[in-house]
Amino acid sequence: MRHRIFFAIAFCASLQTFAQQTREWTLAECIQHALAHNLNIKQQGDNVRQQEIALSTSRNSRLPDLNGSIGESFSFGRALTMDNTYQNRNTQSTSLSLGTSVPLITGGRIPAETKVNRLNLQAALQDYEYARENVMLSVTSAYLEAIYQKDLVDVAKRQIELSQAQADRMERLFQNGKASEAELSQIRSTLAGDELSFTQQQNAYMLALLELSQLLELETPEGFDVVRPMVESVCSDDLPSPDLVYSEALGIKPQIQAEQLRLQSAEKSVLLAKSALYPSLHFNAGIGSSYYNTSGYEVTGFGPQLRDNFNQYFGLSLSVPIFNRFSTRNNIRSARLQVHAQEVRLEQAKKSLYKEIQQAYYNAVAASRQCESSDAALSSAITAFDLVQRKYENGKATATEFQEAKTQYMRAESGQIQSRYTLLFRQKILDFYRGKAVMN
Repeated sequence: MRHRIFFAIAFCASLQTFAQQTREWTLAECIQHALAHNLNIKQQGDNVRQQEIALSTSRNSRLPDLNGSIGESFSFGRALTMDNTYQNRNTQSTSLSLGTSVPLITGGRIPAETKVNRLNLQAALQDYEYARENVMLSVTSAYLEAIYQKDLVDVAKRQIELSQAQADRMERLFQNGKASEAELSQIRSTLAGDELSFTQQQNAYMLALLELSQLLELETPEGFDVVRPMVESVCSDDLPSPDLVYSEALGIKPQIQAEQLRLQSAEKSVLLAKSALYPSLHFNAGIGSSYYNTSGYEVTGFGPQLRDNFNQYFGLSLSVPIFNRFSTRNNIRSARLQVHAQEVRLEQAKKSLYKEIQQAYYNAVAASRQCESSDAALSSAITAFDLVQRKYENGKATATEFQEAKTQYMRAESGQIQSRYTLLFRQKILDFYRGKAVMN
């Protein structure tokens, strides 16, 4: 009896310490924290920024460039002079230039490249949103699993309380000579088994919290707990049809939007490849000067020479592609094949989405039926347990019968809890495909 009292005192003390040091997180808080710290989301964010840089580069390719150059050269040895003789001569030359080039006509390359990069950026944004949705679903699943295990801890605790009450009753009967030592030992054994089940369930709950905390990128699950959502009235067969969900999902799901944008990008890439067939026209302009110093000749100073040799130029350069070993033709063929491949990927994404929605729908239907059955099973188990408990207290039922009824009651209650959370998660998945927030 002493170790029972000690266990109760220790458990209450641990609960008080746990409550003082623990913060309970809601589902919304878990999702928000995961979205802010998930590494995969951060990687997708880097990909978005990379596509932004590519788009900026293609837009800025319309601007003129500006290049400066400075050259210094020395020559030594014999050289031909003006009187047709050779002499040893040392020459030093310095050249300075500044030039610019502006693309005027590029065969549509710059506009096509800009459109391709803009579509790639939009696709990267959809990939980013898809990564966020996957994290939200994973966190929701782990959160509901933790809540389920937490409720099972309460179920196991109630089983201990029931067994403890019967053990105390049997102890009094034994003291008064109305119960045998065997009966007292049997109920004590039952209580010890319930305490073991309670400890095992606590461990399962802590493992569920650990998994959820890892999804949230928390350093440790210490001080971490979850808030129970309201699931009393979750049993319902009012579910949208798969076709309805699919029609809504096609226009909003980021994985579909990303593939559609990539298809448009692939079509623009064909135009980009074709731009190499057309002439390109550039405007060129620049300024420059030079300085020369030759041994044996009198030369002016550096500054005067730069002033006297100062020159300017501007002009147009036209480049006409004639033959480039069929590389342009093959690039166009490759771009068209990419369009076809992307059409296939888009169709695969749509079929995969429809299969996911079908599976989610029928899982929700099964969970709804299981929820209704578990409610009926729990009602029957409670009635049966109450009858057996009264018989047991009146000496008309054995301890084995009492334990069997209590075990059936515990299983029915656990089954009801599991079915409710399962249906809640299945309903949230259907809402997720319809564009509704998972955290609501």
